[in-house]
Amino acid sequence: MTGTRRTAAMATFWAVAILLAAVALPGEACLAASEAGGHDIGRELPVWTATPFAGILLSIALFPLLAPRFWHRHYGKVSAFWALAFALPFLFFFRETALHEILHIVLIDYIPFIILLWGLFTIAGGIAVSGALRGTPLTNSLLLLVGTVLASWVGTTGAAMVMIRPILRANKDRVKKAHIICFFIFLVANIGGSLTPLGDPPLFLGFLHNVPFFWVTTSILPHMLLSALILLAVFYVFDLYHYRRESPAPPETEDRTPIGIEGLYNLPLLAGVIGVILLSGYWRPGHLSVFGIEVHFQNLLRDGSIVALGLISLFITPRRLRDANDFSWGPILEVAKLFAGIFITIIPALAILKAGSQGGLAWLVDAVKTPAHYFWAAGGLSSFLDNAPTYLTFFNMALGRLDLTEAAIPAALAAGTTTANPQFIAYLQAISAGAVFMGANTYIGNAPNFMVKSIAEEAGVDMPSFFGYMFKYSIPILIPIFIAVTFVFF
Repeated sequence: MTGTRRTAAMATFWAVAILLAAVALPGEACLAASEAGGHDIGRELPVWTATPFAGILLSIALFPLLAPRFWHRHYGKVSAFWALAFALPFLFFFRETALHEILHIVLIDYIPFIILLWGLFTIAGGIAVSGALRGTPLTNSLLLLVGTVLASWVGTTGAAMVMIRPILRANKDRVKKAHIICFFIFLVANIGGSLTPLGDPPLFLGFLHNVPFFWVTTSILPHMLLSALILLAVFYVFDLYHYRRESPAPPETEDRTPIGIEGLYNLPLLAGVIGVILLSGYWRPGHLSVFGIEVHFQNLLRDGSIVALGLISLFITPRRLRDANDFSWGPILEVAKLFAGIFITIIPALAILKAGSQGGLAWLVDAVKTPAHYFWAAGGLSSFLDNAPTYLTFFNMALGRLDLTEAAIPAALAAGTTTANPQFIAYLQAISAGAVFMGANTYIGNAPNFMVKSIAEEAGVDMPSFFGYMFKYSIPILIPIFIAVTFVFF
C-alpha cells in the first residue's frame, strides 16, 4: 500500500471509529451531556486542576532535552498519560458535565484544528521551489518578508506551510540556521497574520462576532509594521553575523539552475481552503446535535471540503515533488498526538478563565482594566493557552465593561461617527494584537509554531528546546519589542 493510500485508509478508519462511538454511546449519556451544556464548570474547578496541563507543557519542554531517545519513541504515550490524568478524575467526579466538556473540545476545537492543519500541510507540501535559491541574509530577509505579507491572506498556517520548505532548502548548506526558523516563527507563523480574519483564528472569531472584516487591516497595521520592521532589521543583522562567520561555497560551484515553482495546481486548492473558511463565517444554515453538542452545518461543509481538497492534492501531485520537499507525515502526526493531550488538559484552564470574576483566576480578570492590561493579559495567556478562546474571553470582558452589544460593534468601531467608542477601539486593538503577536512567545502559542519546529528538525535543523526557544529567542527579542508597542500604542 502506498503512503498516499495508507493515509487515506487511516483517515477513513478514524472517521468510522468516531461514528461507531456515536452509535455506541448510551442515549441517556447523550441526553445528560446535552443538559450539562449550560453548566458553568469554571466556577467549581480549582486552579490546581490545570496541573496535567502544566505537566504536558513541562514534558514537551524537558523530555527532548533530558531524555531525547525516550521522547522520540514515546511522546504520544506521554501525551495520552497527561490527558487521562485529567480526564479520568474529571469524568469520575463531574460525570455528564465532564463528558460534555471533553466531547465539546474534541468535536468543536480539536478535530477542526487538525483537519485544517492536515489540509494546509498536505496541499502546501505539493508545491516545490527549485533552482539556485541561496540563503544569504538578504535572500532570507526577503523570504521572511514575503511570508509575513502572505500570512494575513492565506493564514499563518498556510503561509508557514508554503514558505518553510523554500527557506529550509535555501539554507541547506548553512551551518547556523536555527535562528532563521525562530524568526520565521515570529514573523510568518504569528505577527504576519494580524491584518485580516483569515490570518489567525482569534481574528476570525472576532469577525464571527460582528467585527468588520477590514477593521483589523487598518487598525492593527501600525502595530504590525513596527513589530515586523524591527524584527526584520534585527534578523538581518543577526543572520549577517552568522553568515560572515561561515564559509559559503565559491561562486563557481553554485547551482545556476533558474528558480522555478512546480505543483502550482495546488494553489487553487489552497485558495479553496481559504474560501471555505471565509464562507463558514458568512453562511449559517443551522446545526445538528451530536452528543448534545451543536455542530453547525457550515463547519461540517468547511471541514469536509478541506479533507476533500487535501485528498485531491495527494492524488494529483507527483511523488517526485513531495520527495523534493522531503515531505513526510512525521510532523503532522507529532502535532496531532501532542495537541490531543494539550486540548484535553487545557479544559480546566479555559473554563476557569471563562468564569471570569467568579472563577479561580478572578484576581487576574479583575486586574485587567487598561488597554495595556488587555494587551499583556490576552497575549500572556495566548502564549500558553489556545489564543482563540483567550481572545474571545477578553473580547466579551471588554463588551461587558463598556455595556456594548455585538450588534453595536460596527458603529462603535466606525471612525468619525458620533457613536464611535474610542475606549472599545483601544481595548479591541490591544486584545487583537496581544492574542496574535504573543502566540510567538512559545512553541505552543499558535498552531503552526510546533509544526514548523517539527519540519525543521526533520530537515536536520538543531532547533532549541521549549525553554531554549523562550530564553534564547522569544524573551530577549520579542518582549522588548512588545514593551515598545505598549508605550507607542497603548
